[in-house]
Amino acid sequence: MTKNQTGMALYGIASLLLLLPLIAMQFTSKVDWTASDFLAAGVLLYGTATACFFALRQIKSKSTALAVCGIILLCLGVIWAELAVGIFH
Repeated sequence: MTKNQTGMALYGIASLLLLLPLIAMQFTSKVDWTASDFLAAGVLLYGTATACFFALRQIKSKSTALAVCGIILLCLGVIWAELAVGIFH
């Protein structure tokens, strides 16, 4: 993949993930996100996509770059879980 294709894929995945709750809100009342929820999710998802994009561009070793992206995704998961249900309280 070229750098442009990688960036488009990362930001496309982030956009699709951000659209899921918006679509779910049309079909069920159990998903009730506010604008601040979408803002927080957008910052987390696009921030993660940007961090992975820079890791993939700057780190020469593919395996190291993928490991760094895995760590970044793990951090996203922990932060998301904390914001969703407060796992550390």
